[in-house]
Amino acid sequence: MKNRLFRVLAFLTLGALLTIHFGCASSPSPRFYQLSSLDTPPPRMKPSADERCISIGIGPVNIPDYLDQTKIVTLGEGNELTLAEFDRWAERLKDNLVRVLAKNLSTLLCTKTIVFFPWRGVIPIDYRIEMQVLRLDGSLGGNVSLEAWWMVFSGDGKRMVFSKKSTFTEAVAGKDYNSLVSAQSRTVGLLSSEIAEAIQTLPK
Repeated sequence: MKNRLFRVLAFLTLGALLTIHFGCASSPSPRFYQLSSLDTPPPRMKPSADERCISIGIGPVNIPDYLDQTKIVTLGEGNELTLAEFDRWAERLKDNLVRVLAKNLSTLLCTKTIVFFPWRGVIPIDYRIEMQVLRLDGSLGGNVSLEAWWMVFSGDGKRMVFSKKSTFTEAVAGKDYNSLVSAQSRTVGLLSSEIAEAIQTLPK
């Protein structure tokens, strides 16, 4: 009787261990994504040869807490938010966003220098850009939306010279996270173009 009980317990234990082993072995590996920058400026935005080059400071840029995490967030039904289990940002979304904004502005404008908040030392800046992102999310196979308040300040930060709330929507080409992030990148490109156009209208 004792031998039979021992064999049953041993069999159950082995079965549990095998289940854990193969369950772990079959788990998908995490996939990592990042926003991409503009390859080339739109024809209307191409910097001219006689355009004065400027220095820009970016920051602070703030994003909602629900977006400031590793797992990519998508919209569900109603007010539901879904966190992807295996699809994640390769870095903090805010850091990725700031870097892409900088790369886009350097493509759209003639820039001498672009620096990030907080400033270190005495850095000559012509304009400072501050931003509060209200949303940057969407659904797989649906749309993504970017809403942001942004302000342009004088180089010393004492005078606001431009302010606007921008909203952009882009269709997600497929029901996968790569398509979602590509659409989000396009909205950031549109926002960058709007900021660059505003800066071009400011008195030099």
